[in-house]
Amino acid sequence: MTDSPSDAQRVEIEYCTQCRWLPRAAWLAQELLTTFEAELTELALKPGTGGVFVVRVNDEVVWDRREQGFPEPTAVKRAVRDRVAPGRSLGHSDR
Repeated sequence: MTDSPSDAQRVEIEYCTQCRWLPRAAWLAQELLTTFEAELTELALKPGTGGVFVVRVNDEVVWDRREQGFPEPTAVKRAVRDRVAPGRSLGHSDR
């Protein structure tokens, strides 16, 4: 992987500060950074309000709590993998 802007893989987790969902967002961020340490160039936690919990990859929404409920980490890992490392095995998470 090079450092050119076209290779940038950015994940953003927007979470509700009113609902106190920072710990949940931080935990999910840790899971994604551990799994995709070679693929991700940035992971941001974005404070929001109004019950928001949205995961984006390069500005594309891959998980929205309002539509899909709170994500299991494996579901988010699959969604992120499909965008940043298609074809890569996630081991037991793929089963």
